[in-house]
Order: sequence, then structure tokens, then C-alpha cells
Amino acid sequence: MSDELSGKVALVAGGTRGASRAIAVELGRRGAFVYVTGRTSGAHRSEVNRPETIEGTVERITAAGGTGSAIRVDHLDPEQVTALAERIDREQGRLDILVDGVWGGDEYIGWGKAVWELPLEHALRSIRLGIDAHLITSHFLLPLVIRNRGGLVVELTDGTEEYNRKFREGTSVGFYVAKAASHSIVKAEAHDLAPHGGTAVALTPGWLRSEAMLEHYGVTAENWRDALAKEPHFGISESPVFVGRAVAALAADPDHARFSGQTLNSGQLARIYEFDDVDGSRPDAWRYIDEVVEPGRPADVTGYR
Repeated sequence: MSDELSGKVALVAGGTRGASRAIAVELGRRGAFVYVTGRTSGAHRSEVNRPETIEGTVERITAAGGTGSAIRVDHLDPEQVTALAERIDREQGRLDILVDGVWGGDEYIGWGKAVWELPLEHALRSIRLGIDAHLITSHFLLPLVIRNRGGLVVELTDGTEEYNRKFREGTSVGFYVAKAASHSIVKAEAHDLAPHGGTAVALTPGWLRSEAMLEHYGVTAENWRDALAKEPHFGISESPVFVGRAVAALAADPDHARFSGQTLNSGQLARIYEFDDVDGSRPDAWRYIDEVVEPGRPADVTGYR
């Protein structure tokens, strides 16, 4: 554990699994007190129906030498988010870092379905999870973030702003709109936070070796390279710890305001802050996608890790 973020208070919304879980752990490892919220606790599972819990995330924070608290919150419920803000205010009187990783909509993507083929309720649920929940969270939590100058808001998304300028072929309208909206949300938040000395950015990991992705390929965090026989491009994937280190480095940077309003990615921040993934590499997935995958050249991760 380091003390770079000692005295800071963080909230990782949707911190149950994947990138958000790793971010919560890395913020705790660097000394921040971390509130972890989500819909899956030891006594209740969300519609995602996976075993990871918010309490499990706090256990990992504790194992890393940090401190935190798990609070079950549905960020689509204004009353629950109001209660969360009141609790943080009562217990800490401040909020220095807000990471909004709320999603849980993978089952609604409808891969490759046209707008008239995708069940309307699935498209609208994606919008609710990817946009409404983020705006509700910002509405009630940003008043705590602006209480002290230097606050940081990170909106997690999928895809760089450049990549999302065109439709994500193979996805669907609900997923695409939900994820592309983050670029506009952070521009608005950056504008609103600027007079108070706050910063807002969107952040995308690369190809994430999340719990669900590892299961999809039938591999583990230890033998994930076995999946390359089926999918060579998986060689450019990154562990969740990589994006966790990205957020922790950004939060510890006293000059993070220079990025406000931008969409950043883990590979980009690794170059700036000089941190590595757990295997000592620095995967740069979005540059790889742009330069290798999109032009249709053979898969080759050389020079991108």
C-alpha cells in the first residue's frame, strides 16, 4: 500500500466486478477510503446474475491494505442515491473521487440486431443503465465533489471518442448510444465542474479480461493466453488491474485537470504515467484496433504490448 491518496474519499459506483472492482482496489491500495456500490450483495443478486459482490470488492481492498465500505445501491433509484450521498456527507463530509462504472447491461446488447429486431425494452434498458443511472449519480454526488477543489469524476465507457464516432458494427442501437453518450456527458460535467476546480473525464479500458470474458473463452487469469488459439486478437487484452492503475495514477496526479472533458484510455495513460499491467506489459488495445484490426491486417500484437 502507498499513501499517495491518503485522506481522499472515493466512490466507485457499480464496483461489483470487472474494471470497476479493480479500480476500487487500486484506489484503496493507494490510501483512499473507498465506498463501493452496486446491486449485487451477499444477500441479493442483480439481473446480471453473477457471483461477484460489493462485499467481495471491499474484501480485496482490505487485502491490499486499504479501507472501504460496501453499500447496496441501485443507481437508477433517486431515493437510494440521495441516501448514499447523505451517508457519505455524514460520515466523511467530502467526496474527492467519483468513478461511475454503472452498467450491467450486457444481456440487453442484442449483438448485430437492427433497431426493429432488438426488443424495445432491451434498447431502453441499455439507455437507462448507461445514461440515466450516470446522470442520477452525478446529480446527487457532484455537490459533494465540488465541496473541495481538485475533485475528479471518471465516467467509465467502452470505446474511445474517435472509435465511437461511427456506429459499432456488430452491436446494437441501445448499447452504442449508451456508451457513446459518455463522451458528451463528460464534456458537460467538465464545463460544470471547472468553476469549482473539478475535473471530469471518460475512460475506456481496452479488451478487458473481465470475469465474464475469461469464462467466455474457458480460461482463467493465469492461463488466459490459451484463448489465443481460438482468438489471436485476444493477445492484446489487458487485466482489470491495468485500468485500475490508470485511474489511481490519474487521481494521484495534481495536474489531472489538463485532461478534463476528454475521453482517455488505459493504454494512453500507461504511456503518460509509466505503469504496467500485471505481467509487466503495456497493452495498447485501441491503437492496435486502429492500426491492425480495422485495416484487416493479420493479427500481430508485436509492438502493442
